[in-house]
Amino acid sequence: MRNDSNFGTVQQISPDLFAPIERDLSKSERIERKSMTAWQHIRHRLVTNKLAMTGLVLMILILLVAIFAPILSPYTHYTTDLQNANQPPSWSHWFGTDDLGRDMFVRTWKGAQISLFVGVMAALIDLVIGVIYGGIMGYYGGKVDEVMNRIAEILYAIPHLLVVILLLVVMEPSLTTIIIAMSITGWINMAWIVRGQIMQLKNQEYALASRALGAGNMRILFRHLIPNAIGPIFVTLTLTVPSAIFTEAFLSFLGLGVQSPVASWGTMLNDGIDAIQNYPWRELFPALFLSLTMFAFNVFGDGLRDAFDPIMRKS
Repeated sequence: MRNDSNFGTVQQISPDLFAPIERDLSKSERIERKSMTAWQHIRHRLVTNKLAMTGLVLMILILLVAIFAPILSPYTHYTTDLQNANQPPSWSHWFGTDDLGRDMFVRTWKGAQISLFVGVMAALIDLVIGVIYGGIMGYYGGKVDEVMNRIAEILYAIPHLLVVILLLVVMEPSLTTIIIAMSITGWINMAWIVRGQIMQLKNQEYALASRALGAGNMRILFRHLIPNAIGPIFVTLTLTVPSAIFTEAFLSFLGLGVQSPVASWGTMLNDGIDAIQNYPWRELFPALFLSLTMFAFNVFGDGLRDAFDPIMRKS
């Protein structure tokens, strides 16, 4: 029965309103959505993250221009031309020239080569040392973990920048020295990330099954546990690169890193600091591309973190 408020009468509900919907039994078992593996889900979440894709595109563009721009340009980053010193950006010199008439466009992208090389190499060294050290800590535990963790804590308590500066003062400044200096304590964060992941994974069924079947400790660690911790490891690696790039630029700015006339974003910023009011382009382009590079790596790293951990993205 239904009370119709418009007419104030009670109407009978028709049984036709409850007619069953026809079902096609041949389609009841059909999978409407294509199944996806875990890596396909990660790729899908990463691709749909517009900010992360923007960072990836910027990274690729900066890398390609850094490789090919100095090759295709008619100028070199060493060539001086005092008659064209401090020229503003023009069709001849897209980023202008510095106080020695050197082309800022070529020098900016030569600086990108150095910064990217230092950042990637320092991150890879941190990756190797951190994964091995953290994996051993997390897998063996007990006294081994306690002793190794205390060593890492002692090194971490020493200011990272102080260690780098002291080493650069003692040793001759060069790219190799910068990379070694940044890697002395730079691996500790990676080691702690790996340690935490291995401690969670080492009691999983597949690890226990491998141990029961007679697999050795190193095989279990490097063939089973570390590959399953690749997500946090890769995210940490991606976020380590911009930190290393900034450290190299900062040290070069202080005169402890790459030395002139070698082009580096840090040395270019140091050379142009006194001319920022009269010739701002000498500071603008190195600072702009340093910022864009760090932005690209950071947002891509954040996107990777969200892709590997969708719960974090939803929270």
